[in-house]
Amino acid sequence: MSRPIARTVAFALLYLVAMLAGRSATLDGTHLSLVWPAAGVLAVWFAGRREPRWHWADAAALTVITVAGNMATGASAGLAACFVAANLTQAYVFAGLARRWVPGLWRDAPITRLAELWRVVGAAVLSTLASAAIGPTAAGLLAGSWSWDTAAVWTARNTAGILLVGAALGELLRSRPPRRTPIYEYAVSTAVSIAAYLVIFGSVDGLPLAFTLITITVWIGLRLETTFVVLHSLVFGAVAVAFTLHGDGPFATIGSVPLRALTAQFFVSTVAVVGLALALSRDERAALLDRLRGSERAARDQAALLTTIIDTMAEGVGVLDEHGNYILRNPAAVRLLGGVTSPDGTIRDGAYYGLFHPDGSPVAPAEMPYRQAFEGSGPGGRDYLIRNAGVPEGRVIHLSATCLPDRSAAVIMFHDVTADRRHRDELRSFAGVVAHDLLNPLTTIQGWAETMRPDVAGRPDAAMPLARIERAAGRMHNLINDLLAYTTSRDAAVVPDRVDLTAVVTDIAAGRTDHAEGAGRAVPRIVVGHLPPVTADPVLTRQLLDNLIGNAIKYTAPGVTPMVTVSAMLDKSGMVRVAVTDNGIGIPPEQREAVFEDFHRAHPGPAYAGTGLGLAICRRIVERHGGLITAEPAPDACGTQMVFTLPAAPAPVPVPVS
Repeated sequence: MSRPIARTVAFALLYLVAMLAGRSATLDGTHLSLVWPAAGVLAVWFAGRREPRWHWADAAALTVITVAGNMATGASAGLAACFVAANLTQAYVFAGLARRWVPGLWRDAPITRLAELWRVVGAAVLSTLASAAIGPTAAGLLAGSWSWDTAAVWTARNTAGILLVGAALGELLRSRPPRRTPIYEYAVSTAVSIAAYLVIFGSVDGLPLAFTLITITVWIGLRLETTFVVLHSLVFGAVAVAFTLHGDGPFATIGSVPLRALTAQFFVSTVAVVGLALALSRDERAALLDRLRGSERAARDQAALLTTIIDTMAEGVGVLDEHGNYILRNPAAVRLLGGVTSPDGTIRDGAYYGLFHPDGSPVAPAEMPYRQAFEGSGPGGRDYLIRNAGVPEGRVIHLSATCLPDRSAAVIMFHDVTADRRHRDELRSFAGVVAHDLLNPLTTIQGWAETMRPDVAGRPDAAMPLARIERAAGRMHNLINDLLAYTTSRDAAVVPDRVDLTAVVTDIAAGRTDHAEGAGRAVPRIVVGHLPPVTADPVLTRQLLDNLIGNAIKYTAPGVTPMVTVSAMLDKSGMVRVAVTDNGIGIPPEQREAVFEDFHRAHPGPAYAGTGLGLAICRRIVERHGGLITAEPAPDACGTQMVFTLPAAPAPVPVPVS
């Protein structure tokens, strides 16, 4: 037998037993059953079906059992047919609402949350109201005497059956994880419940004391497992119904049969809902506490792991708030600063730590990296010199400061670059010396080549090799000049002064125009916008702008007239943002960072000769002035826009007129 068919057979037999039990619980020889456990079996049967294609088997089995059971207990064939329609309506309405409101109910899990309980209650009430509109109405029409109380009892007993029997079956089919409750509590609760129900329903007649039994349900709902709570409500609800049927207990004294049935069902439903609501609320709270404890343990473990990682890092890490108070710092940060720390955990000025710029100038308070991070100005990272009692020989560290997105703190990274800096300085010094020493023999080669040119005039076999020698010597001369400029841009002392950018760019533009006219090339159009004055080294600033404008003219497609625009604006951080925009061949997106590296060429080949040091020189000059330089696409056309920042010159102080 296949599993779906076996399931249908099992539920059909269980429904038959529950229906016969309900038919045996009629009041005072009437056809009105006080309880209807078959409603709960029916709810689990149809709502828990996983295979929709087997619904026809469930409906067929339900039809056969309902007709046979009702006719066997004295009902007519017409009345049995009405009950079939009512039961099928109730089953499909409840199953449809349950799948929409509580997905997976009695298929994957029992009722686990308080919100699910109220949805199940709503689905039970609506489905039993729908069946009551069919069953009692049809029965009343056939008998010629319809009454509202019959429909009310039908609705109450079926709702109670769904809540009690349905919840109990769901708990048994889908067990929950056990709770650590002492076994004696179950024994004591059971004994107290037996004694209390015997007293209230068996010994005290006529006194409305049934409400006191809810206190037992409350205690059990707060203390014991949800499965036990459901079974307790089912068992002792049956006890209350049994005493009422026998004519004992507070409900048996009610003269009206329908009202007696409604009261008994209301009591049973109240006990079931109160107990299950308390148990589910307790389970939800316990699950939430477990999740919170798990999250707390995970957060604690992760914090411990991160602390261990940060403390064992060779790089220093410091986190400061906007007032300069340390939130976090690792041992490496203290070590890299020469062991100098402030006793109150607040960062001090640069002189306290012996912090200097690489050229030996002191670091002003406004130039502290964390301040620049909060203000959004200055470079993301730069080198500093540390010299104090802990590091008398001096140490070069690279500091980078980044403000968190919510601007609550700034993160500073410390990295010892002393060895790297020394190695680079040695290489640059060597390159400078070699370049300088090579100029003399190179000048000799160029001089002799120029002297020999008249002698080889008219001799192609000699003129061509001589031209190659001259071209090679020219390339070598350009490389040596770039190496010298690169060394100068890195090592020469910066002498800041007020620089009129408009005058500098205008002079460079005039020189480039004259050179193009003299060489017979296309004359570039250079547009100079409003350029605020800056505080910078005049020589290095001229070298920077000459390189950028020269590149803008050089890297232009053949046949295209170079167009260069130089504009600038003052930003709120006190830096002048200068943009050099061209209509050239542009820089590939993946190389816009790499073009500032040493000897990198974005367009290698004979068409655009160069050494790859021009933009590296520009970056050195800008960084030594505390600025940044980036390569961006031109905003309105093809080409490139080089953007760099330099400190703005202070406004001139007006001289009072005497």
